Amino acid sequence: MKLIPCPLNGLRPADEFVYGGQVRVMPSPADCDDARWAQYVFNRNSVPGIRREWWCHVPSGYWFMLDRDTASDEILRTFAAHELPLEAQP
Repeated sequence: MKLIPCPLNGLRPADEFVYGGQVRVMPSPADCDDARWAQYVFNRNSVPGIRREWWCHVPSGYWFMLDRDTASDEILRTFAAHELPLEAQP
């Protein structure tokens, strides 16, 4: 069974987690037109590589981020959301 290293709970089975999507900075409402909002909502970079993602440990309700290589599915590191600003992405 695949284990995911949760920053709060340690190594836990993968079936205790849910994927929350790639970490992305939302466009500012002040300068966001319909085309830019549609780009943010519907388009993703699907090229394999290292991604920063949101994950949740369901039993504890703890949300955190992890860096994962989507080509190999290897988890490179995990960290609490407050440890890194959203702009500091891999």
